[in-house]
Amino acid sequence: MNPITKRDYAIGALVGFLTGVFAIPVLVNIGVDNKVLLAVVPLAVSVVFPVGVWLGGFLARWMPFFAQLGKFAAVGFLNTAIDFGILNLLSGATGITAGFYLGGINVPAVAVALTNSYFWNKYWVFKAGGQTAVSDLPKFIIVSVGAILVNSGIVAIATGFSAPGGLGPELWL
Repeated sequence: MNPITKRDYAIGALVGFLTGVFAIPVLVNIGVDNKVLLAVVPLAVSVVFPVGVWLGGFLARWMPFFAQLGKFAAVGFLNTAIDFGILNLLSGATGITAGFYLGGINVPAVAVALTNSYFWNKYWVFKAGGQTAVSDLPKFIIVSVGAILVNSGIVAIATGFSAPGGLGPELWL
């Protein structure tokens, strides 16, 4: 029996589309200005992600954890795209590309990505029953605040020094 359903493929396509949408600010920030290419990115990614979900289901025939792994990977890419996309939007709007202030504008990006991760993983990837989102909220907030501080601290410290390999701030961001 295939552990992947039609609903999983549809959700994979939605997650892929959203990943493509959040990738657009990153692409614009690094100089991609082809409007057609930018419009196609969400559509292309929405086709690729269900293939990853299918691959997870296919490999689950031999090792069942692959069914969840395919969905988990899709959600992970979305979280990364949300984090990077929002950070690039805020950086573009403020002109901040490095240092302590970049760590500050990184906070909302990480917060949105973590919240997104929580709900997709709870209700789609792991289909956790039992506790409601509200009962899990205190644990989620405690862990998220720690993750936000660590992530934003790393961004502030890493960008406060020279970019690796002489990359400009747009590419380093």
